Amino acid sequence: MSGPFIDDARIAEARKLADEIVNPIFDLIQHNTTVSNERTVLRFFGLSGAGARGVPLANLMVDKLKAAGVLNRGAAYWYGRALQLGAKSPLEAVERLTALPTDKMGVLSPEMEANLRDEVRSEARAAMAELKARIAQRNALREQFPMSPAPHKYVIVATGNIYDDVDQARAAAQAGADVIAVIRSTAQSLLDYVPHGATTEGYGGTYATQENFRVMREALDDESRKLKRYIQLTNYSSGLCMSEIAFCAAYERLDMLLNDAMYGILFRDINMRRTFIDQYFSRRICALAGIIINTGEDNYITTADAYDAAHTVIASQFINECFAKRAGLKDWQLGIGHSYEIDPYRDDTLLLELSQAMLVRRCFPDAPLKYMPPTKHKETDIFFSHAYDVMADLVAVWTRQGIQLLGMMTEAMHTPLLADRYVALKSASYIHRAARGIDEEFTVREDGKIANRAREVFANAEQLLRECHAEGMVAAIGKGRFGDVKREETGGKGLDGVVPKAPDYFNPFLEMLEAS
Repeated sequence: MSGPFIDDARIAEARKLADEIVNPIFDLIQHNTTVSNERTVLRFFGLSGAGARGVPLANLMVDKLKAAGVLNRGAAYWYGRALQLGAKSPLEAVERLTALPTDKMGVLSPEMEANLRDEVRSEARAAMAELKARIAQRNALREQFPMSPAPHKYVIVATGNIYDDVDQARAAAQAGADVIAVIRSTAQSLLDYVPHGATTEGYGGTYATQENFRVMREALDDESRKLKRYIQLTNYSSGLCMSEIAFCAAYERLDMLLNDAMYGILFRDINMRRTFIDQYFSRRICALAGIIINTGEDNYITTADAYDAAHTVIASQFINECFAKRAGLKDWQLGIGHSYEIDPYRDDTLLLELSQAMLVRRCFPDAPLKYMPPTKHKETDIFFSHAYDVMADLVAVWTRQGIQLLGMMTEAMHTPLLADRYVALKSASYIHRAARGIDEEFTVREDGKIANRAREVFANAEQLLRECHAEGMVAAIGKGRFGDVKREETGGKGLDGVVPKAPDYFNPFLEMLEAS
């Protein structure tokens, strides 16, 4: 594909810097929990329903425990207390705990405490076994019907109605799509709960709910059997419910999740402490479930200039990789995000975009990578827009991207129609077929524009990593070093949902996930 461009030693040093940058953040993660993480624990136990006015039962119980000032011991602990009170199901546990003031429950003897934890751990092991069995079902279907070769062609559906989404997803799969992404309804990432049940209304997308995941997964399983080709399913776990959505996705056998360590902080103004803590538990679940995460560095070059900010993408990718590896994710699960977004009226853009994509591949040789199409500079001239997308298709196959979100010629006009997806899939299939193996036929000059640009971008990324290392991630985000967006450590939404852990904090699922 190319010469080495960057020495192995410099790439190793960038990884070392990223690892040291995230160390202080893991101290925060280890000593705190959040309301969303505790709701996830209850969902593991089977608490998936909703109460009056559609409020999820997990929210009712966690809100009760937080208001009583006892959530710091962990929702699993109080679930165990409810079992001791005679609860026979997760629903009964909620009813008992919400009816009984926690300060009236008394203190347990050491022996009773130990028995409580043993009983809860036993239930947790059973719940984990059930989850693993469901994951195994998905893996068996993958083995029965192998996927097409990469780049996997990824398209979106976004009607607002899950049943209409199913129709569009089936049509896209029949036209050659390998991955279906169900776009979330606008601003769902700001909801501090996961809506319950199937939904038929949404603005800009369809709500991410466990039932919607089930409906779409079953439809795609059926389509996979018809096409004799496994179709992957993607959704979003960014926002205030990262770990809850990760659990729902794992349980309903999804293949990928958009899951980024900093996206919520930068682009949804979610508190950084909340985000850092939530992303860890969510990624632990993804690691167990064999879910590929897609990171969001492509967003940096939609809010900042893609040419000038290219180095911020590389620096963030190293940091995101480090967070992911600390949570147990493997290289094959790292859909590191980047994008074809340099202003098309600049000279040499194909060379510049090849350089960036080759640099990302050089830094992350074993990751699938998730490549985004042009969006920022799209025009209502659909013929130019289509040609623009085809250039991204060429770079994707040339640099061995694993996952390629296809551009739509109507990007600047409306949410894609069926015909737009058909045209995008047809042209991408042609380019992938026509140019497959091109990387083995051409050697890039070590003194040419592509190589020199890669070295320039990497040097700037190194400098940014050193700055983050010297001043800390919090300061770097506060200065707007990523995406030209500035955020404060105690600002944003959701900080009130961060809870310091008590010395006897109990989370049997996190224990098992970390042990594995």
